[in-house]
Amino acid sequence: MFAVTTSLWAVECGVVGALIVILGPLLLGIRFIPNSRVGIVEKLWSPEGTLAEGHLIALDGEAGYQSEVLRGGLHFFYWPWQYRIHKVPLVVVSEGRIGYVFARDGQPLQPQQTLGRTVPCNSFQDARAFLMGYADEPDSIGQRGRQRAILREGVYPINLVLFVVITDETSYQLNLGGKEETRAIARWHQELCERDGFEPVVVGSRELTGEQVLGASDTPETIANDDIAVVTVHDGPALESGEIIAPPVGTDPGGENYHNNYQDIEAFLEAGGRRGRQLVPLTDGTFFINRWFATIEKIPKTIVPIGYVGVVVSYHGKAGHDVSGDAFRHGERVAEGDRGVQARTLCPGKYPFNTFAGHIHLVPTTNVVLHWITGRVEESHRYDESLKSIDLVTADAYEPVLPLSVVVHIDYQKAPQVVQRFGNIKKLITQTLDPLLSAYFRDIAHKKTMLALLHERDVIQQEAKAELRSRFLDFDIELVDVLIGKPDTAESSGEIETLLEQLRLRQLSREQIETYQQQSAAAAELRGLKMAQAKAEKQTELTNSQIEIEIAENQGGAELSRARKKAEQTVVTAEAEKKRRLLIAEAGGQSRTLLGEGQSKRISLEGEAEAAVLAKKIASYGDPRVYALALATQYLSQSQQPLVPERLFLTGGGSGSDGPTSQGLLGTLLSLLVADRTGFGISAS
Repeated sequence: MFAVTTSLWAVECGVVGALIVILGPLLLGIRFIPNSRVGIVEKLWSPEGTLAEGHLIALDGEAGYQSEVLRGGLHFFYWPWQYRIHKVPLVVVSEGRIGYVFARDGQPLQPQQTLGRTVPCNSFQDARAFLMGYADEPDSIGQRGRQRAILREGVYPINLVLFVVITDETSYQLNLGGKEETRAIARWHQELCERDGFEPVVVGSRELTGEQVLGASDTPETIANDDIAVVTVHDGPALESGEIIAPPVGTDPGGENYHNNYQDIEAFLEAGGRRGRQLVPLTDGTFFINRWFATIEKIPKTIVPIGYVGVVVSYHGKAGHDVSGDAFRHGERVAEGDRGVQARTLCPGKYPFNTFAGHIHLVPTTNVVLHWITGRVEESHRYDESLKSIDLVTADAYEPVLPLSVVVHIDYQKAPQVVQRFGNIKKLITQTLDPLLSAYFRDIAHKKTMLALLHERDVIQQEAKAELRSRFLDFDIELVDVLIGKPDTAESSGEIETLLEQLRLRQLSREQIETYQQQSAAAAELRGLKMAQAKAEKQTELTNSQIEIEIAENQGGAELSRARKKAEQTVVTAEAEKKRRLLIAEAGGQSRTLLGEGQSKRISLEGEAEAAVLAKKIASYGDPRVYALALATQYLSQSQQPLVPERLFLTGGGSGSDGPTSQGLLGTLLSLLVADRTGFGISAS
């Protein structure tokens, strides 16, 4: 009996325990939420009534979806007949990624708004704070629609009835809006993927894997990209009338509304930021920007290379004061920040210049060589790619083409004036310099023959340099040099080549004449050389003959001295004889006879002495003919008759019967000598 009672008690206890296990959670309203999920509470009924019209979340205990969520663990008093718990996953935003939020409830957006304002709600984890805000701050209440605030990496217990969170991996939501909402969320996800919206904006460097760089390794590499990011804002007030780009606001890091490179949207709008492309771009760095609020366009940085300056033409700003002066009527230059051609140039360097807000014209400051040469490969600057050789017509009707090279220089301080006047360097060359140079050299060619054009090239070049330099200065350009090439014909007619061939032949003839003159002078020198060599070979004979001449001269001198002494002796003797005769005359006639005999004897002795002297003189010459020739030479040198007579004298006609026998040259000379001494002339025939 006792055993039966014990068994029944155990069964009853088991049944009661089972009922407690089964009915206890229901009676206590116990709910379990895993730590990887959150519970969204839906209140099926409530004594406080239902939600007001247009609201989705209950804030005062009304029936409907509640603002608070249940975190992981056990929760009591959520009876199944009053509450329904929707278990949803925690929102996870991966490291280095961005999450976007769409609010189903809240205040409606203003007409100028695109995104809901940012409110303090603990990154959308406090739904009540989002919907209620602060009592004294109406702008602290969240707005329905896409939100300006974004979610950074992390895990968030978010009420997915109020918010839809879109990440790159999935969209966190409760399907409450039907297919239309689902399609809208899918479209937003696709747009964000196309804009790389789930990644931060990286400017200046890009993180690539080694496979992308090397094709094999997974080692990360950093590749530098010289670019900037131009920001286009899609929320806030529209641009003012006449503006094409939004002015900079909130760029001072120490300022009150510093928006930190468009990352603080509310600060940007409070600073007066406007929608549209922004003037200030993003430079090197990483920026977490809401792509619903702003889109990014990457453009390369502007590089002003060495040897150039950048002239800035700004498309934004207020109408500035013209700093070019009243005398300059080709446009106006403005100060930095004003709209128009800015007077201040950019020096060589790299600049984060927003090309949507202006344009930079590169103006070379080094010497630039421009070629007017048909068919020539243009320079790297390509300013002369459309230039051709200049067509000319000379005074003698030749039609050559003139290849020309011009070296110019632009002062960096005058670069804005050049851009202001001509637009760019290419237009300056094609619309001004090309017609100017063509007209100038055509005028020169009209006054010159083809030969003059060829021969006077250096003179024409110097004159052109001096003349064109002053003209170029009128266009704020300095002419460094003008280089003229060889004129040629546009067609292969060969006219100029024929003319040049004639010139070459003419010059060759001149060279030949000079060569012949030099050869003649060389021949004369050669003759002198050979004569000197011959004299050297006969030097011994010449020396001997010279010695003989000197000996003969010495002997003649000795004979002359003896003759002079003899003459002096004769004079003394004659004087003595005169005195003697006087004495004899006084002495008488007898003595005359004796004196006559003595005189006769003396004369005989003197004749014998003279004959002996003459014989010795002839003997000293060795040959009587030599003595006769020396004597004839002496008489000829003292003769008044010219050696070459003006008239011809005939002394004989050979050995015929009608005239005397010819005496030869010696006879003729003796006849001339006799005529000179006697004073009788010789008949001329």
